[in-house]
Amino acid sequence: MELHDVWFVLIAVLWIGYFFLEGFDFGIGVLTKLLARNRVEKRVLINTIGPVWDGNEVWLLTAGGATFAAFPEWYATLFSGFYLPLLIILICLIVRGVAFEYRAKRPEERWQTNWEHAIFWTSLIPALLWGVAFGNIVRGVKIDAHKEYVGNFWDLLNPYAILGGLVTLTLFTFHGAVFASLKTVGDIRVRARKMALGLGLVTAVLALGFLIWTQADKGDGKSLIAMIVAVVALVGAIAAIKIGREGWSFALSGITIAAAVAMLFLTLFPNVMPSSLNEEWSLTVTNASSSPYTLKIMTWCAGVATPVVLLYQSWTYWVFRKRIGTQHIADAAH
Repeated sequence: MELHDVWFVLIAVLWIGYFFLEGFDFGIGVLTKLLARNRVEKRVLINTIGPVWDGNEVWLLTAGGATFAAFPEWYATLFSGFYLPLLIILICLIVRGVAFEYRAKRPEERWQTNWEHAIFWTSLIPALLWGVAFGNIVRGVKIDAHKEYVGNFWDLLNPYAILGGLVTLTLFTFHGAVFASLKTVGDIRVRARKMALGLGLVTAVLALGFLIWTQADKGDGKSLIAMIVAVVALVGAIAAIKIGREGWSFALSGITIAAAVAMLFLTLFPNVMPSSLNEEWSLTVTNASSSPYTLKIMTWCAGVATPVVLLYQSWTYWVFRKRIGTQHIADAAH
């Protein structure tokens, strides 16, 4: 296996890690409107991700940085062609981080309500747009002979990509509901389980349609295996949450995300951005990659730094592993 193939796999792993971790982050943000009945319950939900949400976003920064260094042509075409949706995602992530930090800085009702609205919308919009973006990457976009994107924003809003966006939105919200049931106690935990069950059924219908469409259009034997794993894991996650096994359900919903993302990358390889105008104009792991020397240096750096990051983040989750409820919110205790 060549180094550019290795880095394609590593970038796929980084996106899997990002969607697994940030997925339930986004889900919790959406659930602050759908699940929480009052401000105390909103605080409970936000506190479940309070210690980890910013660390989860590091996976996105690493995936973007790795793409820039390992596949500069891919990075340039992707960020120029998808400039508007990626800018919207970036703005949402900035506002979302500010909302988490500033929501409780003042006691006024209007102040906190506005920031809570911001948390909801800046969680929902990226969860939708990431699916649209990856749907377009897999489907193929208008890339000319100069490896430049020549389409427009409206070309990205095609039925396949929109379905992909709905899948990521519902899947992340389901993942977040399972996480909420795993991290909370009391009535909110019970309602999170019920909501996860309903969301899981909706997700299963949308995801099955999207994965079958992907397999029929771009798939092979390897992607078929990944699709089967994703479907079986999603069904298992729904069954597990129905019988109250939140831990198993969360693990299986994570496997669903991992297998689904793996399927997309398997259907993509050896392309990194297929051209819908001419297959010969597609960006591939070969014509979009950096020099072998650059990839070699990157491999050594990643080999040293990655285990340290994984150990630190795992330790963070272990420290903040306990459940919380409304009784743990100081204002509610009075």
